[in-house]
Amino acid sequence: MNRLYPIFLKAHELNFLLVGGGFVGTEKLSFLLKSSPEAQVTAVSKEFNAEFLELAEVATNVTLIQDVYHEKYLGGKHIVIAATNFPEINRQIHDEAKERYILVNVADTPELCDFYLGGIVTKGNLKIAISTNGKSPTTAKRLRQLLEEVLPEEIDDLLQNLNAYRDTLKGDFEYKVKAMNDITELLVEKKG
Repeated sequence: MNRLYPIFLKAHELNFLLVGGGFVGTEKLSFLLKSSPEAQVTAVSKEFNAEFLELAEVATNVTLIQDVYHEKYLGGKHIVIAATNFPEINRQIHDEAKERYILVNVADTPELCDFYLGGIVTKGNLKIAISTNGKSPTTAKRLRQLLEEVLPEEIDDLLQNLNAYRDTLKGDFEYKVKAMNDITELLVEKKG
C-alpha cells in the first residue's frame, strides 16, 4: 500500500542542494527545473557533464560549485538530493542531512528517501503527481506520458473559468462547495 502523503511545494521559496553532476544528477536537475523553473538550486560536484551545464546555464537560479561534497554545503538548505555514483557518499549525505532535519532524497535508494520525485503532468495550472511508491519510476513515466497526451491543453481554460465562477459565489463555505460540485459534476458524469 502506498502510504506517501502527496504535497506540492513552492520550490522557488526553498533552497535545494543537489550533489552530483553526472547522468543521475542531470536527470534530477531536469525534473526539478521542468516542474519548478524558479527553484533555487545549489549543485555540488567534482565534475559536471555537458548536459548538466547546459541546464544550469539556462536557469539563472542554479549555482554550480565544483568541489567534493562537504557537510558545510548543507547550511541553509531545506531539501537535499544525493545523486553521486558513490553509495558511501550518498549515505553520508543522507546521514548528515537527517542530523539537521533536512528532507533528503538519495537517488535509486528508496530506503534512504524522505520523498520520491514521481511523474508530473503539467497543463497550465493543473498539475498531477504520480507515485508508484518508489517501486517503478518507469511506470510513473509512462502514466505521465499518457496523461500528457489525453489531457487537452484547453484544460487550463476550464480551470480559469471555474476560478472566475467561484469568485462570484456569495455565501458560506458549504454553499460554495455545493455550487462548485454541482457545476463540475458534468466532468465525471457517465454517458449512457
